This record gives sequence, C-alpha cells and structure tokens, in this order.
Amino acid sequence: MRTRALPLEVCGWTVAAGFPSPAADHTQKRIDLNDHLVQHPEATFLFRVKGDSMRGAGIYEGDVLVVDRAIEPRHQHIVLAVLQGEFTVKRLHRRGGVVKLLAENPLYPPRVIKPEEELLIWGVVTYNLHKLA
Repeated sequence: MRTRALPLEVCGWTVAAGFPSPAADHTQKRIDLNDHLVQHPEATFLFRVKGDSMRGAGIYEGDVLVVDRAIEPRHQHIVLAVLQGEFTVKRLHRRGGVVKLLAENPLYPPRVIKPEEELLIWGVVTYNLHKLA
C-alpha cells in the first residue's frame, strides 16, 4: 500500500563522521524515500522484526524490513520465508540441491529444509530501517 509522498530535504554533499559542515543549512532538493527504498510498489511490504537470530547481519528486534516479492530469491539473499506456516527472516542457502535457512547469530543452528517440509520464500529483504536513537 503506497501512502502519500513525504519529500525530505537532501543535502548536496557527503557527510564525514567528524566535525559538522558549516553549510548544513543549505539543502539541494527534496526526495521521496519511496523512490529510493521501493523498486516494485505493488510487491513491496514492511515487516517488523521480532527476535535476535539475524543480529550478525545488522537486523535487530524492532527493526522494520522492506521486503520485495518481485525479486527472484537467490543464494545468499536475506529472505522472508514461510516455513511450516510460520514467517522467519534468514539468509537463503541454495547449493547442490540442498536448501538451508541460515541465522546470522551463532546461537541458532542452520535449518536444513527436508523434502517433506513446506517452505515458501515470500520475498527478498531489500532494506532494513534501523532506529539509532
């Protein structure tokens, strides 16, 4: 579902992680984040993360993931999967006929998908909206 555009100011310079620029009050143009975060509007959804299995990939509890259903899932993509009827976010491993869902936290073992198990790759995670403060 696409909501109304919310244009934000874009500064015309890169930002160093050191001292602030004296030109901070001079912006260049306005952008809509939808134009930068959403490639396929009708196939893009937001999901809030619960749990810590993907923290090694920088995905934390409470983060909001941008998930695109129009992207073909490939080996090493971070995906939103439905395994046995339950949603999970994991890294997709698909090699030599073996399919695994890999956590990015050593506390969680790899999940090898058995032929009798129902797995649906629902979409590919394209962005993580992570609050810093």
